[in-house]
Amino acid sequence: MFEFAALTYGVIASIILSAAQRNRKMARPHPPLLLYTGYLLCGVSGGVAVILAYIALSQFAGG
Repeated sequence: MFEFAALTYGVIASIILSAAQRNRKMARPHPPLLLYTGYLLCGVSGGVAVILAYIALSQFAGG
């Protein structure tokens, strides 16, 4: 299950980043769906980072 989630996240992130880079090179505005998906990926990344940091600190402090 983790492998599927990681693969899906990676594919979506690469699509979003390549589309944003292409729009920037062509000096076009980003469509709203691209922005919302990018913000969603940023939030998911930040949330996972906070959760993993909490787990690491609790493991370090607790045992």
